[in-house]
Amino acid sequence: MPAATPGTPSLLRAMNDRAALELLLTHGPLSRTRIGHLTGLSKPTASQLLARLEDAGLVVATGTDGGRPGPSAQLYALNPRAAHVGGLDVTPERVLAAVADLTGAVVGSFELPYAEGAGAVDQVTEALGEAVKAAGLQRSDLHRLVIATPGAFDPQTGQLRYASHLPGWHSPTLLDELAAALPMPVEYENDVNLAAIAEQRLGAARGHEDFVLLWNEEGLGAALVLGGRLHRGWTGGAGEVGFLPVPGHPLVRQVTRANTGGYQELAGVQVLPRLAAELGIEATPDRAPDAPHGPHAPHGPHGPLVAEAVALLRRAAAEPEGPYLRFLQSYATVLATGLASLVAVLDPEIVVLSGAVITAGGDPLRALLEAELAELAPARPRLVTGQVRERPVLRGALESALAATREEVFDTSR
Repeated sequence: MPAATPGTPSLLRAMNDRAALELLLTHGPLSRTRIGHLTGLSKPTASQLLARLEDAGLVVATGTDGGRPGPSAQLYALNPRAAHVGGLDVTPERVLAAVADLTGAVVGSFELPYAEGAGAVDQVTEALGEAVKAAGLQRSDLHRLVIATPGAFDPQTGQLRYASHLPGWHSPTLLDELAAALPMPVEYENDVNLAAIAEQRLGAARGHEDFVLLWNEEGLGAALVLGGRLHRGWTGGAGEVGFLPVPGHPLVRQVTRANTGGYQELAGVQVLPRLAAELGIEATPDRAPDAPHGPHAPHGPHGPLVAEAVALLRRAAAEPEGPYLRFLQSYATVLATGLASLVAVLDPEIVVLSGAVITAGGDPLRALLEAELAELAPARPRLVTGQVRERPVLRGALESALAATREEVFDTSR
């Protein structure tokens, strides 16, 4: 239908519809009276609005508020089946796929271990197909798909950069092949950027317009959010801080060929067993029963090195004294060495600490890192621990897909 013009009844109806849908998304089921109160609409107008949204399949009647005094009132909720989206988190070890409904609830998921020689298109279609099947849907039911990878696809060339360790994902025709194989719009985003989106929408960065997310698992990375928007850089490489030259480690040259850099070599996960050994701490402590242990661990894509580092940091955080305190101080120092450069350039409001390795250090590591940063950088942002712990990259992919899909679905003026 033609676009509504300012001040027309159709535009006002669309604005009221969107306001009601946003309220239902935020608050859950609401009565007609409550929707009218929150939107400032009269009861007749609220009734017409709900009838219109119900006819459009965006709202469903769901129970009553019978627990309150007086007559029961019909409750209305956002129809979760009005739209579905998909998210994929791709690593060198596996492809993790999930499907979410319009409310954000995950309704199907599947994990596909990496198979030697498997093509990227086959991996994506198989993992997504199984997740869609688990949700009781068809792939054509998905409104949008967001795929997370290490590195980034260069917007000028369409080729994956900064991720030479991701097998099968470097063909110059890959994006065209995926577009031909998938029946829905597909977007691609850096994995750490999507962890930042998850924190911005659901976690520690809600309400913050300028922040840095520092990530450490198999690799060190960062996401930069400026003015509420991701800053990706000209080639998509903003935040690839593992390549950052830093004091304390010799210059790494030919960094893209080596797929590493000074900050990664100084503060990456691989240094933690060495730091522990230098302090006489057992390098391979007993892992907690629920700790991930292996490339296809059920709780996430954590290899043995990450699992060992997580176990070391958890033990140190639980007993932050003696050699364990010195271990945390040493790790805080090397982390702050690179983080200070980001803070000096960007002056963010907060820094979100994310990824299994950093978050395993808990409050003791965060406090030590904040103290080190205060000595190394002129600005003093507040350091906070990420709150989205369950598959943050995948959650960010779903949130990114949901944001765009809701924009379309909630626009009833179309």
